[in-house]
Amino acid sequence: MVLPHGVLDSAVSVQAVPLQFGGGFIELAVLFLILAIVAAVLGARGVAGISMEIAKWLVIIFVVLAIVTFIL
Repeated sequence: MVLPHGVLDSAVSVQAVPLQFGGGFIELAVLFLILAIVAAVLGARGVAGISMEIAKWLVIIFVVLAIVTFIL
């Protein structure tokens, strides 16, 4: 089968996609933040502290990966 000129070119065109990191880190950080707030209200200080630490590290990882993505 012979295709008209230009049909194959548009069907096979490849676009450059930038690297994308950090997917899901912000959502997880918000989830752990909400868990920490609920645990603090209920008096579970240990769970609240651990949840806040996890949320903090997830935000830090997200920010680092976002900066790396912008640079690349």
